[in-house]
Amino acid sequence: MKKKNFEAQVLHTPFQKKDAYNSLSMPVYNTAAYEFDDAETMEDAFCGRRPDHAYSRITNPTVQHYEDIIRGVTDAYGVTALNSGMAAISNVLITLAKAGSNIVTSKHLFGNTFSFFVNTLGAFGVETRFCDMTNPADVESKIDENTCAVFLEIITNPQLEVADLQLLSDVCHAKGTPLIADTTVVPFNVLHAKDFGVDIEVISSTKYLSGGATCLGGIIIDYGTFDWSRSEKLNELSKKFGKGAFTTKLRTEIHRNLGAYMTPQVAYMQTLGLESMEVRFNRAAATTLELAKQLKSLKGVKSVNYTGLSDNKFYEVSTKQFGAYPGAMLTFDLESREACYKFFNNLKLIRRATNLFDNKTLAIHPASTIFGGFTDKQREAMDIKQTTIRLSVGLEDVDDLYDDIAQALL
Repeated sequence: MKKKNFEAQVLHTPFQKKDAYNSLSMPVYNTAAYEFDDAETMEDAFCGRRPDHAYSRITNPTVQHYEDIIRGVTDAYGVTALNSGMAAISNVLITLAKAGSNIVTSKHLFGNTFSFFVNTLGAFGVETRFCDMTNPADVESKIDENTCAVFLEIITNPQLEVADLQLLSDVCHAKGTPLIADTTVVPFNVLHAKDFGVDIEVISSTKYLSGGATCLGGIIIDYGTFDWSRSEKLNELSKKFGKGAFTTKLRTEIHRNLGAYMTPQVAYMQTLGLESMEVRFNRAAATTLELAKQLKSLKGVKSVNYTGLSDNKFYEVSTKQFGAYPGAMLTFDLESREACYKFFNNLKLIRRATNLFDNKTLAIHPASTIFGGFTDKQREAMDIKQTTIRLSVGLEDVDDLYDDIAQALL
């Protein structure tokens, strides 16, 4: 039988074990522990010689089914579900980094990711090296024998910068460095990250996968494409586990010790969200493109940024990697910070809230919220402007969204 399409694979991924009552939906295994028939079986499970579940901080049947679905639709080697996008990022980097190593990345990072790299990992002796991700030569110049990873966001938030993943992958692999991408902004039914040379993908599943901001979650996708013998930290493990060295380290040590595994209730809700993700994404992303076109002619709007617009400087590389609809987030700039605040206070339909890809459209002023704790100098270096409004487009009709923005600008 030929490989199933995305929707069929999501809907029909089989359970690891047959359900006792033939349930069509994976039940929520709301339990902490599991009983064993004898001491020998229990020992084998705890020592990793059997795939049985032992404790839900480590594995859980409901979460495993969710991971199995994602593994199937992404053609991944390993998938690990955690309790937030930041948990996914931190677990990946703690798996790879150690004192004396460095991470090559961009200053165009989500605020907490920036803080995690610079402040949290920095306190443990891990250096963060910043470069221009749209310039492969600059990236290459920052990589050395102590570089444990190159990390980027596929569309930066809120700058909306797009780097060429294949060019970066070529640079990274020539240098023996894994390429890690935060792909939250464009879901994996659209972006096939493995095809562009991404080795490890991290996702805030709170966004598209949750089905409308119902819960928090994070996903780590290991494509099994990197030669971990080239990693100083994973070299020894690679001798035994080969391409599975990263996931082995993550699953048998890091995520167990940090205790950030996804809960069964969240896995259940996000499995339901996965079932409708493609339909919701196509609706929201199509609306985003149409709205971006309409906003360009609206009085009071100084500029509109969406990489799906044909005059956007990243349009060509964006289209190559993401197709016609590069996500459901756009930004636009007004005259001043004061104009942005007046606009926000005038909104009647669009919600003033953080998060991305809720079913409702959300607006936020990044400079005063997500990056509110940064200094003016830091914001300037990260290209965070006081005039920028970020819009996460939901499932409303485009005319209703346009009308609300237009009246809020009066």
